[in-house]
Amino acid sequence: MSGRLRILVTGFGPFPGAPFNPTMPLVKRLTALRRPAFDDVALSSHIFDVTYAAVDRELPELIAKHRPQALLMFGLAGRTGYLRIESRARNAVTTRFPDAGRQHARKGSIEGDADARMFGPHTDKLLRAALATGIDARASRDAGSYLCNYLSWRAIEAVNDDNDLCLAQFVHVPPLAHDGTAAPGKSSITLEALVDAGEAMLMELVKLTRQASRA
Repeated sequence: MSGRLRILVTGFGPFPGAPFNPTMPLVKRLTALRRPAFDDVALSSHIFDVTYAAVDRELPELIAKHRPQALLMFGLAGRTGYLRIESRARNAVTTRFPDAGRQHARKGSIEGDADARMFGPHTDKLLRAALATGIDARASRDAGSYLCNYLSWRAIEAVNDDNDLCLAQFVHVPPLAHDGTAAPGKSSITLEALVDAGEAMLMELVKLTRQASRA
């Protein structure tokens, strides 16, 4: 493999019921990290508007522009008090709740009657990397039926296409207070803890992507 390893890190903006999305400062912090392990890694970032149209339009554009070999995606799980490492994307989309552009999905599935799509065995390794930082992190088989799950589906779809993308992973984070402290009554996790766990997962993803690129 020649050249720098390319990894794209994404988050989401605010959406109905969540005027502050902690993935925005998290992604900013992660892509600003300066570590020897990242010396030959090109980290790029993007914040998606929480709309189906934005994901459909911007994900292919980002892949064409940055040609990432790995994709690490973060989203907010407002009613979860711990870090959730998603193992799959469900073939489901809610028709009840509009996206941030006030658009409703027209049907309850993403693609006909297709089965759920798995991220892959690397999910367990990223979970172990996060747990090693001391954060409360758990495996999850249900990414919901909103934009986080929808992006997960499209990302796995992109991995299966003929491009440089080898690995993709989605991680749900708990809510935070605006100043990065823990959200009272919702979670004990702070932004600093999320950055530490995110860094550990990113470093593991770098290693795994190198291995996958050489295969």
